Amino acid sequence: MQLLSTTDLVIIVSYFAITLVMGVIMTRKASRSLNEYYLGGRSLPWYLLGMAGMVNWFDLTGTMIITSFLYLLGPRGLFIEFRGGVALILPFMMAFTAKWHRRSGCMTAAEWMMYRFGQNRAAGWMRLLTALMNVALSIGMLAYLIRGTSLFMGQFVSYPPMLVTAVLIVICAIYTMLSGFYGVVLTDLVQGLIIIAACFLIGFIAWQATPDLATLGAVAERVTGNAYWISSIPHAHTTMPRGYEIYESLLMFALFYLLRNIIGGLGTGAESRYFGARSDRECGLQTMLQGLLIGFRWPLMISFAVLGVFLVDSYFPKPVALEQAAAVVRRHYPDTPQAFWHDVTSEIINQPAAAAPGVAAELETVLGPKWREKLPLVSVYGTVNPEQILPAVLLNSVPSGLRGFFLVAMLAAMMSTLTGTVNQAAAMMVNDIYKDRFRSGASTRELLFASYGSAVLILAVAFWMGVNAGSINELWAWIVMSLSASMFAPQLLRLYWWRCNGWGVVGGTALGGAGALIQWFAARHMVEWQQLLLMSALSFAGTIVISLLTPPTDPETLRHFYRTTRPFGAWGPLRAELATDTRTAMDREHRNDLLAVPFIMLAQVAFFLLTMQFMIRSWTAFAWTAALFCIGLAGVYRYWWKNLPPADNPGTELAEKS
Repeated sequence: MQLLSTTDLVIIVSYFAITLVMGVIMTRKASRSLNEYYLGGRSLPWYLLGMAGMVNWFDLTGTMIITSFLYLLGPRGLFIEFRGGVALILPFMMAFTAKWHRRSGCMTAAEWMMYRFGQNRAAGWMRLLTALMNVALSIGMLAYLIRGTSLFMGQFVSYPPMLVTAVLIVICAIYTMLSGFYGVVLTDLVQGLIIIAACFLIGFIAWQATPDLATLGAVAERVTGNAYWISSIPHAHTTMPRGYEIYESLLMFALFYLLRNIIGGLGTGAESRYFGARSDRECGLQTMLQGLLIGFRWPLMISFAVLGVFLVDSYFPKPVALEQAAAVVRRHYPDTPQAFWHDVTSEIINQPAAAAPGVAAELETVLGPKWREKLPLVSVYGTVNPEQILPAVLLNSVPSGLRGFFLVAMLAAMMSTLTGTVNQAAAMMVNDIYKDRFRSGASTRELLFASYGSAVLILAVAFWMGVNAGSINELWAWIVMSLSASMFAPQLLRLYWWRCNGWGVVGGTALGGAGALIQWFAARHMVEWQQLLLMSALSFAGTIVISLLTPPTDPETLRHFYRTTRPFGAWGPLRAELATDTRTAMDREHRNDLLAVPFIMLAQVAFFLLTMQFMIRSWTAFAWTAALFCIGLAGVYRYWWKNLPPADNPGTELAEKS
């Protein structure tokens, strides 16, 4: 079986060595204070933060799962990822939610809650609960990354995938603990450049491998069963393999996910990159850069999907071989759950002599002499496992040397998301739990050591959760449709409704969060739309009812929040207190911000589609999408770009802390 060459290994080892050295170099600067450690002293320029934001979206596991949908559906796979991968919350942050949060001068989302609701008993519980829920969300995201990394690495090394993943996680943890936010951002710059270079290289390879659109469509239909693989339109019904039947109503799901992102997007912006931004203007600029750079992700993923189509066509000319191979594994390992299918097949591939007697010989009979290269693509259902398309293409369709470079790019994507997530979660554990609840007078040195311990604990729990997940799609669905939805009401209403108070946020967060956690452990296979509706309903019911049953937030705290943040929404009593010229200026800002959002969203989705249509040579669709892209750009220029504060007057100053 073809594994990594010496050149590939040298490239990978050198990358990790350089990364750790950078972490050591940044340790002294990061350890000056918590503000330096977690926010880079609020001195980092917007283009560095924008690159860091792009790389954070460009995670390995997400790239694998989106590639799997592009393999199954062609460019239409983008519409399934309206649930998260298309980053439809970016338009809201670009237009207004990012600058609103920056104006607080806070360090974390949980600290921001104190700014919004004041220093009282409810706010204290709310800060604690918000921190716990965000840590839980981070752990879920890390588990998702860890599970995807284990699936990825299982095709490249002869050691147990989870062991290799554990080593990678330890390296990431050491780097994050040493360097803090400075290291995360600076490494993201290097990783981002590597990833962009990889996009161009894999795009060139896929372009050379594709004869023309008609040939690609015919091969894709033969392999996937989708007659409209080259189409960019989300049909009302589409063919999906076993395990993915839920997505057959593609158009309905796209609209449903769009609604989810509108609700979720209105409550976004509480991120380290925005708390650490230098101005309102730079909040918008860094988000714009994120959206543009994320565009490189889509030609990369469609290129892997195209190469995957040709690879599967050459490996499995008779699809029945997939069913037979899966039947062989199930017969020899009858009690293997879905979560450990990949671990079993990896063990058979890497140690056939130690596997169940006769299993290797039977697999060779069914799959042929290259059975060890083909088996990773066999799913538990006896179909192609689309989640393995990306690593299979890297291993079998990319030459040695370049393979090492692409592996570094994919691992860089994994590391960037993991380090940023760990940094943010550890900040909440230390600043909003350890320091706020237990050690208010702790020294900087003690708090930094607490940060190290928090990072280790978070990664350990996430690793356990990732090991026991059935698939990366299952984890991602739970994160975006259940756990995230459980926080919709507190995140939304705190910004747009003056009567939302601390106890309401505590109730909504607790009720929705408990529902999401119970659903994971007791009803893990609940369909996605049911998860979203149930957790959202629990969240809104808890927040609204408890807010109305308890006293409103202190008027002075509300007044300070409203006048420094300047949000729109149901702020009647506070709005009435403003001078007429102030209200007029705020109305003009709010009108432009709201009108900009649909145009930003249109330009973003069209841009992503354009890159994929170009890669597969779908020129008619490209022309129609280009027209939509130009309409989106015109609206963005009119309602957003023209209204950015000038560089010499970059927006509001940070709020003074009460």
